Amino acid sequence: MDTAKHDDATATAIIGQKVRPGLEREYETWQENVNAAASRYPGALGSEISPPTPLQPDWVTVYRFDSIGNLQTWINSATRQQLLDAGSKYFDGPATQQVVSGGTRPADPLVTVVVTHRVHPNSEDDFLAWQRHMSEEESKFEGFRGTEVFRPVEGLQDEWTTLYRFDNAEHLDAWLTSAKRQEVLQEGEKFNEYRMRTIDNSFGSWFAFEENDKEAPPPSNIKTAIAVWVGLYPTVVLLALAMSPLKLPIWIGLLIGNLLSSLIMSFFTMPFYVNPLLKRWLRPSPDEPPRRTNLIGLGIVTALNLFWVVVFYLMTTQIWHLP
Repeated sequence: MDTAKHDDATATAIIGQKVRPGLEREYETWQENVNAAASRYPGALGSEISPPTPLQPDWVTVYRFDSIGNLQTWINSATRQQLLDAGSKYFDGPATQQVVSGGTRPADPLVTVVVTHRVHPNSEDDFLAWQRHMSEEESKFEGFRGTEVFRPVEGLQDEWTTLYRFDNAEHLDAWLTSAKRQEVLQEGEKFNEYRMRTIDNSFGSWFAFEENDKEAPPPSNIKTAIAVWVGLYPTVVLLALAMSPLKLPIWIGLLIGNLLSSLIMSFFTMPFYVNPLLKRWLRPSPDEPPRRTNLIGLGIVTALNLFWVVVFYLMTTQIWHLP
């Protein structure tokens, strides 16, 4: 278990918001505008927005800055307050906010649980000892990938924040519902006033761009889907052409083809083809206007798909006719 400091380390704000039914699209557009405004503030490293999932009932927005000071400037800015006032019509209740400073970003698409506790200053040593015991018990469960404990951040957050990670939702649920966790919770009864949120970050390891030895935030869901499409099309077609002479029944051909395409996508197509070509669009610099990077990115996507359409047309009609 790591207890993170917050001197000159990077800072991350995790904000959860329930949205009024029927206004999800308007809220997402509004939030993208907020994220664009945040990107223009000093020290902004990136932001992301995730819609609700079975694991996270709220919309979750994550801001990452190079320091607590710069994050605090954005969080307390008049610009953000004006945007919050304008977007209040979309909110279904108050937002929740956790701020952590330092720590590490997982290189795999892990399921992360964010837990906040209010701790009396006289009880900090007891709280840390209890958290160490909690982490020891968690580590015995399958799929556990680590715990980090963050102290309160002056001027932004009074609560202690704990992040713990599992490799998938099933393993996380096994821990959350276990008798051992209930036993440890009872041991820390005086710390039983807490809030918990689960964050599922799909496709995380497919979009791991290293910047200054820190893993950059993943792109939005729509960019992720388009990028996967760009890589999937040539991968699937080339596999189909390679396997066509085998004349396998469709049920076995798809079984084998899907396995091979998943492996090729993870270990070759995404890291060596899609990510390098689309990096400036998937992870744009905060200094670049979003409209410009989106136009460039969509232009590259269109050009790549047109290239493969022409190649496969010529291969299957002019050069080689499928059996």
